[in-house]
Amino acid sequence: MTPRLDFHAAAPEAVKAIFAVETFLAQSTDVTPHDLHLLKLRASQINGCAYCVDMHTKEARKDQIPEQKIALICVWRESSLFSAKERALLAWTEAMTQISQGCPSDESYEAMRAHYSDAALVSLSVAITQINVWNRLAVGFRAPHPTDI
Repeated sequence: MTPRLDFHAAAPEAVKAIFAVETFLAQSTDVTPHDLHLLKLRASQINGCAYCVDMHTKEARKDQIPEQKIALICVWRESSLFSAKERALLAWTEAMTQISQGCPSDESYEAMRAHYSDAALVSLSVAITQINVWNRLAVGFRAPHPTDI
């Protein structure tokens, strides 16, 4: 895969604005790093973003999310490793990422409300939107992931 352009260099002010949202999410008391890792990895898998799957897998490992859970995020419905709260988040992430397939269901929304405050629900939705922005930039401009092997 040949990279198309370095979007960081081409539009640094746009990337700076995107990083401002990242700063908000990192400082938020409404969301946990664990939740952010799960949603970022799942959305990146759905969007086929190798750069972001690589990055968020490494970050999840660094923050001590168990390897088996990282490996099974892509099949979370078939795994007993995920709590009801994680399942709600993963379902919401999928629905928000695949929004062209229809509005997120009432069931998905109610599952989120059972586990998260209104503020957390908004912040997590912003985080899902945010990773989708990164995915689209990385996939669209063919950002290469680092090779560690």
